[in-house]
Amino acid sequence: MEISIWWVRRDIRIEDNLALFRALESGYAVLPLFIFDREILAGMAPTDLRVEFLVREVDKLSGILADQGFDFRVETGIPLEVFKILTVKYTVRHVFASVDYEPYSIKRDQVIEEFLRTKDCCFHRLTDHVVFTPDRVIKENGTPYQVFTPYKKNWLKVLEADNINYYPSEKHLARLLPLNRPWKKIETVEGFIRQDFEFPSNEPDLVTITNYHLHRDFPGVQGTSRLGIHLRFGTLSIRKLTRLALDYNTTFLSELIWREYYQMILFFYPSVVTRSFRPEYDQIQWLNKDDDIAAWCNGQTGYPLVDAGIGELLATGYMHNRVRMVTASFLTKHLLVDWRFGEAFFAAHLLDYELASNNGGWQWAAGSGCDAAPYFRVFNPVLQAKRFDPQNIYSKRWITGFVSPDTYIKPIIEHGYARDRVLKAFRKGLSANGIDSLP
Repeated sequence: MEISIWWVRRDIRIEDNLALFRALESGYAVLPLFIFDREILAGMAPTDLRVEFLVREVDKLSGILADQGFDFRVETGIPLEVFKILTVKYTVRHVFASVDYEPYSIKRDQVIEEFLRTKDCCFHRLTDHVVFTPDRVIKENGTPYQVFTPYKKNWLKVLEADNINYYPSEKHLARLLPLNRPWKKIETVEGFIRQDFEFPSNEPDLVTITNYHLHRDFPGVQGTSRLGIHLRFGTLSIRKLTRLALDYNTTFLSELIWREYYQMILFFYPSVVTRSFRPEYDQIQWLNKDDDIAAWCNGQTGYPLVDAGIGELLATGYMHNRVRMVTASFLTKHLLVDWRFGEAFFAAHLLDYELASNNGGWQWAAGSGCDAAPYFRVFNPVLQAKRFDPQNIYSKRWITGFVSPDTYIKPIIEHGYARDRVLKAFRKGLSANGIDSLP
């Protein structure tokens, strides 16, 4: 039997799904396929909430299609091995999937494409988790941007010219492969433990988006969308959310453009995964003291805003964006800990973790990234708390027994001392490259 496969990856939804839409147009019956990739799962804790999220969302989508009489194949294994089995059972003419710019995904897809070519099968990777492909928004000379503001201006120009398409994939499901076996609920993934956890809704809250520019910096109020996990796994269309941002709030739209900017950086500069975007910053001599790292990881630094941020992260898998900047600055500049450690810690705990945004955010905070905060900008966590959490609402919520900054535990390092120390350390590291580092 000749078929096309819709390989579900970062697009776990039926509506406005470009890969599914193109598969349904292919002229063949379409088999939806999701693979719990053992290569990815191998690096995750048995209680990782992101696996729980995937199990729920894939099971929900599978059940919706089964109710309509359609098949949805769910496998756990190495993708290449799964495709070897499927290409024996079926004559697979096309595979459609959402493109992913992370280095592992690119290598995996190259292997899959080479194999499918031997089976006379076309592998189509389509843009679904960003609005524009990285090479769509570039300079006139064909090179990528390294500064956000001109990138954003050009992004908006491209948007004006191209508009945002809608792909009505949900209207053509009759072309899916019929279900010819009993439907089974996904109970678990081998090696993982099911979790009782309430995830944020994938429905955008228009009040939050409308008032985003007013409340986004205040962690004590519900001023952010909490939609990051849904953009990460495609349970919400980025095109839908961008259209809402255009209608309701330009500041919120800018945050979505920042997300695309970091995806573009990862695509053109994959070395940022392990190295500083600005190579001279790899000469910084980090202290990486175990006691300091432990205090930061456990929310015991003595700075309420930093400790509350870690408390929120460990309890919920989320941290407010303003607090992310403060905690990242504190680790890299107050404690002189390599940004790569903090990036890995967030990667292990954030529900909305995306390599591009997480890496970009940490390198921004450390000063080593593209269009980053200059290294001599050191957030004062006390002033940040007074400005953005003046009533200590956030600190009281996420620090057990917290009463006030005056009665809180003693800071592990004094801000003025830490600032002087990091300026000397960064100046020394950068001057080794012949760079006059001060403005």
